[in-house]
Amino acid sequence: MPLFLNESEVAQLLTMPLAIEAVELAHRELSLGKAVDVPRQRTRMPQTALHILQGALPGLDAMGYKAYTSNRSGLRFLVHVFHVSSGALRVVLEANLLGMIRTGAASGVATRWLARPDAEILGVFGAGWQAEGNIEAIAAVRPLRQVKVYARKADKLAVFCKKMAERLNIEVVAAASPEDTVRGSDIISTITTSATPLFDAAWLSPGTHINAAGSNSLIRCEIGEDVLKVCRPIVVDSVETALKEAGDLLPLLEKGRLSERQMIELGDIIIGQHPGRKNPDDITLFESQGMAIQDIALAVRLEALARERGLGVELPYGA
Repeated sequence: MPLFLNESEVAQLLTMPLAIEAVELAHRELSLGKAVDVPRQRTRMPQTALHILQGALPGLDAMGYKAYTSNRSGLRFLVHVFHVSSGALRVVLEANLLGMIRTGAASGVATRWLARPDAEILGVFGAGWQAEGNIEAIAAVRPLRQVKVYARKADKLAVFCKKMAERLNIEVVAAASPEDTVRGSDIISTITTSATPLFDAAWLSPGTHINAAGSNSLIRCEIGEDVLKVCRPIVVDSVETALKEAGDLLPLLEKGRLSERQMIELGDIIIGQHPGRKNPDDITLFESQGMAIQDIALAVRLEALARERGLGVELPYGA
């Protein structure tokens, strides 16, 4: 029978290492031609927007979608997974935590493949819910010594730094300014809703890796043209998705200063089709938009764990 997992049950099962493993598999399958991913589609009404991402991982006998609504009252996430072989429903999950951890895991996978092995200082823009998963994921793939976080609200930032330092047992400090966040950092992560670039290219050290995870629409822009000019390679979840909603990249594409052929898919680096970082001094960039197959790959793992541990409720439909 199909299974339903609520947020509490997902939280009992979900770990960052599990999410990183699932996300990396999804990217590998996509670059091997063994997965299908459909970029996000949106239906907008004055009060509420509906966002849907679809995809399939035949190797996991899984296809499905993540649907979420955005409203002034908040966001509501659900993931539905079906059997490719039969079309029957497999599992439905409440996916607020799942989405946060999966988003962080994507930056973790990119950091694993693109950051220098000795990277130990992380600079982060943003101190919200999504920033938690981002820091946790990067700490899982690199031996971080210090995390510097910049956000506009000082009181919220102080609470965030204390919380993350206790959770990860590493030094997490409030950065004094955007420049302080960037200078001396080996890895930079941006996870904001900013409409304007967050930092200058002149502040970057040679060999820095950047994860840009907040700009998934035309009205958002965390990374400026000056930074994009010094980044090689520019890595994306998928070129198709980036061409549709990468707010950081689309202005340059329209101006002809960036071409589709310059964008490298993360999976192509994972399978060895592209070398990724070529030199220690390269400044690398990962533009994270999010893909359904990332959610589906993780949902399949959570379903298996839930059945093994007797969690969840069987659904009276979809079998």
